[in-house]
Amino acid sequence: MKQTLKILTLVLTLLALSCGGGEEKKEEKAKVQLKKQTTTKTVEPKATNTKASETIDLTSKGVGPITSLTLPAEIDQTMVAKGKDIFDKMCTACHRLGKKFIGPPPNGLFEKRTPEWVMNMILNPDEMVQKDPLAKALLMEFNGSPMANQNLSEEEARAVLEYFRTLK
Repeated sequence: MKQTLKILTLVLTLLALSCGGGEEKKEEKAKVQLKKQTTTKTVEPKATNTKASETIDLTSKGVGPITSLTLPAEIDQTMVAKGKDIFDKMCTACHRLGKKFIGPPPNGLFEKRTPEWVMNMILNPDEMVQKDPLAKALLMEFNGSPMANQNLSEEEARAVLEYFRTLK
């Protein structure tokens, strides 16, 4: 009985740590406008009762490869479908629509964060939680559960971002 419990615990732990992915990704060129790295001013989360997930910071671009991103006014439905598929396969182990889970919900994300910050969090979660003050605060709010690096290409991350634009 103890052996079965140990094996079950190990399997569940491995499933939780994997959070999807595991398949090789093709190297694809992103349709994201990249500029040279510029210094950005980040806003430290205020020491108030406001949770990091409720903090509004529409200036920080985060830490990572995306320094500039121009979103068209019209949402690309083809990209939304691809992004939803990626989100459903790789992100729902930790994120739920409309409610706090292991990670924050993606609903209304662009009312609180810049598109660059979101892309950098998807593409570069390890460095974001080390260097970005808001990502650090989110890590603490969500019990030290770091976002798993799913090794998405910029094109895949951009599709997920387009899907997030449809979530209110």
